[in-house]
Amino acid sequence: MNSQLHLFLLPALIASLGLIPAGRMTAQTFTFLHRSNGSEGSVPEGNLISSGNILYGTTPYGFGTVFAANTDGTGFTNLHRFTASSTNSSGAYTNNDGFDLRAALILSGNTLYGTAGYGGSSGLGTVFAVGIDGTGFKTLHTFAGYPSEGATSRAGLILSGTNLYGTTIAGGSTDGGTVFAVNTDGAGFTNLHSFTAGANNSSGYYTNSDGANPWAGLVVSGNTLYGTAVGGGSSGLGTVFAINTDGTGFATLHSFTAISGSAGYYHGTNSDGAYPWAGLILSSGTLFGTAAYGGSSGFGTVFAINTDGTGFTTLHSFTTTSDSGAYFGTNNDGAYPYVGLVLAGDTLYGRTPAGGSSGVGTIFAVNTNGTGFANVHNFAYNDDLFQAGLTLAGNTLYGTTIDYFTDVYDDTLFSLSFRPLLTVTLSGASVILSWPTNVAGFDYTGYTLQSTTNLVSPTFWAPVSPAPLVVNGQNTVTNSISGNSRFYRLIRPGPQTWETLANMPTARDSLGAAAGADGRIYAIGGEGLGGFFDTVEAYTPGTDSWITMPAIPTVRSFLAAATGADGRIYAIGGADGSIGPMTTVEVYTP
Repeated sequence: MNSQLHLFLLPALIASLGLIPAGRMTAQTFTFLHRSNGSEGSVPEGNLISSGNILYGTTPYGFGTVFAANTDGTGFTNLHRFTASSTNSSGAYTNNDGFDLRAALILSGNTLYGTAGYGGSSGLGTVFAVGIDGTGFKTLHTFAGYPSEGATSRAGLILSGTNLYGTTIAGGSTDGGTVFAVNTDGAGFTNLHSFTAGANNSSGYYTNSDGANPWAGLVVSGNTLYGTAVGGGSSGLGTVFAINTDGTGFATLHSFTAISGSAGYYHGTNSDGAYPWAGLILSSGTLFGTAAYGGSSGFGTVFAINTDGTGFTTLHSFTTTSDSGAYFGTNNDGAYPYVGLVLAGDTLYGRTPAGGSSGVGTIFAVNTNGTGFANVHNFAYNDDLFQAGLTLAGNTLYGTTIDYFTDVYDDTLFSLSFRPLLTVTLSGASVILSWPTNVAGFDYTGYTLQSTTNLVSPTFWAPVSPAPLVVNGQNTVTNSISGNSRFYRLIRPGPQTWETLANMPTARDSLGAAAGADGRIYAIGGEGLGGFFDTVEAYTPGTDSWITMPAIPTVRSFLAAATGADGRIYAIGGADGSIGPMTTVEVYTP
């Protein structure tokens, strides 16, 4: 049986005094949750989204899929498989629903909304909706393309009211991409902005006033949309922009500055970054994002900018790799951050496809003020490579990888969980146990400290008293060192759901029940169709099974049962239907 508990056990807390100070446990657990075989869809490039204990995502290959999976990797299901396309008279690949999905979904109620880069009646992509159970698929809009509408959306949608907002990388009046809106029922499609025409500058970069080819989605605050364009702007290296939800008030908040050194993507440097492929996140009037290239070493940046365009700050410039000409060069922090960020408290988390100790990417963290940069995970070759960004749910980051080393059609879902560090400190005849209330945006509310004197199954864990006090941001419990050796763990209950377990062998009511020191749950006495019982049966959680134990000496029901500090089970009082209330007390030693 799965107890649905997260367990953090301090190893080897055994000595003649009962304890050994054990230091800190690893706070991060990287887990592969699910590996596809290609038939389920492959190469997921859009971020996952989460709702409760379910992850939703998309894949582009094999015409594309929308899928769902539980956060533990079980229950992987294709909700919709996009249909095969055919070539129309213009040479475009068309179908009814779209294909080539490379963006995240958005969930509203029981409906998922998303975009397909190609297909539809014109072959230039679609906006679609589908129920979380895979039913009710509907093509909300097919893009018409240049010059009236956009074409090829690589970005997820956002929802404000009943309107969906998004971007396309092409189409519009100059074929430089668009910002659009459409109602959730497919009505009212509006082209809010077509990016303007430009010209190549002396360095060969396509420049204009507002940007070009927005690959990322938007964020919304009030009536204002914010986004990035990967090209264009005053130096041709991309922009951050704002526009009202009715299409008015377009403003270029920042144009990324010219790079010096190597031309093209590799590896010119500047102060702010270049080519912002990823979207933005918004917190307290500040926009945060990544630029895939540029910065002090040419390997990309993390940046912040106020929503009015002031206060642009480079929070981190990724460092030079061991081989500046190779994608798989190594460094300490990562390289080319071309996916977006997630925010936990005051900490930003992101992902790179290159650099790190193996040259195949990292997961990193940095505070919103630019301090405290940390490489929290180095991907290895056997972790595969990645396409998509991260999704945060609770204290866990979720993401996807693709297998470029053995089979390009394989992909995986993974999780990286962040758990509280339990620290043990000896202080005279006492032991001080402490763990943080929160770290780097992760809230550790709800964790409980438990202890046991025995790790041999079955094990009985009991809450530790007194209750923790908060001292300098740490939950702190002080216990005296005495008696038996003792082990400690931190637990947090899993999803608050019921599950059906093995039935008790003897049907009865009005029984007593107690948890034994051996980890079993004892069902004692009671009454039923056969009269009053002396039956004692014990349930073992680890095996989901019952065994018959020695009968209680006195037949009775309505008794009280409790486990004493000595570990024995006490049966107190009750009635047997003949003499009224009883004063009998009997004790059992497991």
